[in-house]
Amino acid sequence: MIRVCIDDLAFFDGEAIVRPVNEDLGATTPLLRRLELAAGTQLHNQIRLQEPLPVGAAIVTSAGELSVELLVHAVVMGRTEPVTADTVRRALTSALQRVTSWQIKNVAIPPFGLGAGNLEIDESAQVMLSVIGQHMRGARYPEEITLIAETPEEERVLAAALQRSGL
Repeated sequence: MIRVCIDDLAFFDGEAIVRPVNEDLGATTPLLRRLELAAGTQLHNQIRLQEPLPVGAAIVTSAGELSVELLVHAVVMGRTEPVTADTVRRALTSALQRVTSWQIKNVAIPPFGLGAGNLEIDESAQVMLSVIGQHMRGARYPEEITLIAETPEEERVLAAALQRSGL
């Protein structure tokens, strides 16, 4: 089951949040930075890396002080590789593979690749629903995905993309 709603990711009541990040596991938008701050110092200490991760990679950590148990960090951009539809596709594919391998039943996913100079919500939604559709045809997990919008416009675009996808 896939649903779309406006909500605050920090208060999502499920097992995990999938979040787009840069190669150093840093937030890519102010919304995602607020999520990091809500998770507290435990998360901050966990996500310090020795070396940057490749774009398209995804890793799982605990969620710190958030209400969910886990965070799945999906690398959508690096210093030399900006956000594109392809980086969003690769990162979300990897993230959903992690969700399956960890047998996570219920996840929240915000729009991937947004922000100044990055993708528009329409393109992000189209790419995300394509990846989610391909994944759900062959996977048992997740059983439920909540696409979390920050604004009514994001909610409208995500809901329209979901309806067009037939999922």
